[in-house]
Amino acid sequence: MRLDDFDPNIDVEDQGNRGGGFGGGGGGGGMLLGLLPFVFSRFGCGGVAVLLAVVFFMGGGLPLLSGGGNAPISQIGQTPGGSGSATSSTDSAASVACRANPDRLNACNAFSSANKTWVALFQQAGRPYRAPGLRFFTGNGESGCGAAQAAMGPFYCPSDSRVYLDASFFDELSTRFGAKGDFAQDYVIAHEFGHHIQNLLGTSDQVQRAQSRASPTEGNALSVRLELQADCYAGVWGAANRDRLEPGDIEEGLTAAQAIGDDTLQREAQGRVVQESFTHGSSADRMKWLKRGLDSGDPGQCDTLSGAI
Repeated sequence: MRLDDFDPNIDVEDQGNRGGGFGGGGGGGGMLLGLLPFVFSRFGCGGVAVLLAVVFFMGGGLPLLSGGGNAPISQIGQTPGGSGSATSSTDSAASVACRANPDRLNACNAFSSANKTWVALFQQAGRPYRAPGLRFFTGNGESGCGAAQAAMGPFYCPSDSRVYLDASFFDELSTRFGAKGDFAQDYVIAHEFGHHIQNLLGTSDQVQRAQSRASPTEGNALSVRLELQADCYAGVWGAANRDRLEPGDIEEGLTAAQAIGDDTLQREAQGRVVQESFTHGSSADRMKWLKRGLDSGDPGQCDTLSGAI
């Protein structure tokens, strides 16, 4: 995908390796389970389901694409915690963080492109918009939702409106799951950006309220619907930038969506599929909703919360 170089005014920083994390190694799952009360109070059943999925998959290092919750919004073009234009130090931090390696540069370019696209879509709809931030880390980091760890994969934290990413995830996406190419990486960024859009629109809060009244299985199903909508929003971004797509890009994105479907991950990890425990959607459904966004280019076509998936 032919993306412009990132806007230096985007909110990007490199945390490096903060150390500690969830304890690392075999003890990581126990530390993660200790977060259950916090996650339930903040994200409801869906958040607990995602955390439990992380605990289950950590032994194999399987990444997840996750998000949810709700956060306040302000005016178009403002960055989290900011009131307008970025400072020169912010520009420098973004440049250093983004240019550390090719994967980070591509992530920043996709993040910046998604931001521009959604600013325009929100302006057309007459809605207020607040830009998210992007935080790189290596191994272990810190987020407004608690510790970040490479084994968790990329995730969006609603408490601070930021996407957290250890760029080594892209190596695993390519080598382990066979999802190669720049657009496969772009899809990952656009999906997490989609969770921010859900935040701004209040969709995540709506789902969280429903999950608080639901059974664990129903809560999982609601989480799936939220994740599939983020896939569709990723497709909307791709459609808005169709003139920048190159041959094979869409296939790369669909391959990535297929590779990280719950059924595919479960089959690899445990040799069987338990649909009731899905939190992100099957490979077929993830591909379907990404393609719907790509084909329509219309966020209004991304209603996964009503009717059949």
